[in-house]
Amino acid sequence: MVQDRIPVSIITGFLGAGKSTLLNQLLKDPAMQDAAIIINEFGDVSIDHLLVERSGDGIIELAEGCLCCTVRGELVDTLAELMDGIQTGKLKKINRVVIETTGLADPAPVMQSIIGNPVIAQNFSLNGMVTVVDAVNGLSTLDHHKEAVKQVAVADRLVLTKQTLSSEAQIAALTERLAAINPRATIEDGDREGWQAEALLENGLYDAAEKTGDVSRWLGEEAGHDHHHHGHHHDDHGQHHHHHDVNRHNAAIRSFSIVHEQPIDPMAIEMFVDLLRSAHGEKLLRMKAIVQLSDNPDRPLVLHGVQSIFHPPQRLAAWPDPSDRRTRMVLITDDLPEAFVKDLFGAFTGAVRIDRPDRQAVMDNPLAVPGMRF
Repeated sequence: MVQDRIPVSIITGFLGAGKSTLLNQLLKDPAMQDAAIIINEFGDVSIDHLLVERSGDGIIELAEGCLCCTVRGELVDTLAELMDGIQTGKLKKINRVVIETTGLADPAPVMQSIIGNPVIAQNFSLNGMVTVVDAVNGLSTLDHHKEAVKQVAVADRLVLTKQTLSSEAQIAALTERLAAINPRATIEDGDREGWQAEALLENGLYDAAEKTGDVSRWLGEEAGHDHHHHGHHHDDHGQHHHHHDVNRHNAAIRSFSIVHEQPIDPMAIEMFVDLLRSAHGEKLLRMKAIVQLSDNPDRPLVLHGVQSIFHPPQRLAAWPDPSDRRTRMVLITDDLPEAFVKDLFGAFTGAVRIDRPDRQAVMDNPLAVPGMRF
């Protein structure tokens, strides 16, 4: 087992969005010299001219020092073989992994392969999602393919490509649509060159080098989102068929936040998360949270989950912003109403009074599976 987990970044996006072009640009960065690239089918990325030798079955060493792996079966198997080769000395050590998914991939199972398998999670940590979106076909793709919507919903960064082939009106409409699906993702210009890999790929909740929660960035984004969108509507953009709520993509997928002022009992947050993920995990596309616990309010708890799979809970040494010690959760859900989630949270924390089972009744519910160990 390695001492420090290797950060894994996932590049996803629908068919023809430009994932391979972006990956080729990233490979030119010297910072990628000690990276491992995992692609679904060898040949999707134009790296033939960089090949040096085959380091192992399905693992190829590139001239710039990268290793390229092809997924022949399960992603978990590929990652396990990669780690085995490193630990046995058959492969050189790597400092990061970049995975390019197929265009039709639902990103959640790919993310779960990293954080949901105990062996893989001991050696690798999910370091962020980058979703490539085609400015020419993006609106149509989002209208007709739910996979594309999920790819956008889980992203930390959205890379908007082919803007030079699109009109300003198309780009404006697509940008608004992307913000409606995932208002907290940053949007990057995909047509530029000279990408710096770390600037694009360092997006995760955990800093692999320091082993602390990297929450300052997404908390800052959350604060900026709340300030920018407070009371803002889009009534004059009906031609784009948007809902008035900027956090809502459609009747099913939406983004919302929970803020709680008082310290929370560790058992209460454990039961809330376990019930939410065990009973409604398939509807929980993404969850990030920093929580003030009553047993040690000075050391917040960081949570990061995808559907029913969560990173091991992490206690920070101190609050990123000592002046703001509130519990904050950011959720992106699919057909899971905001009111239901907030009522469930209130049932455990006492934030609201509702006509639902009390805490002891919910604790006796067989769906409330313990095991988070905060």
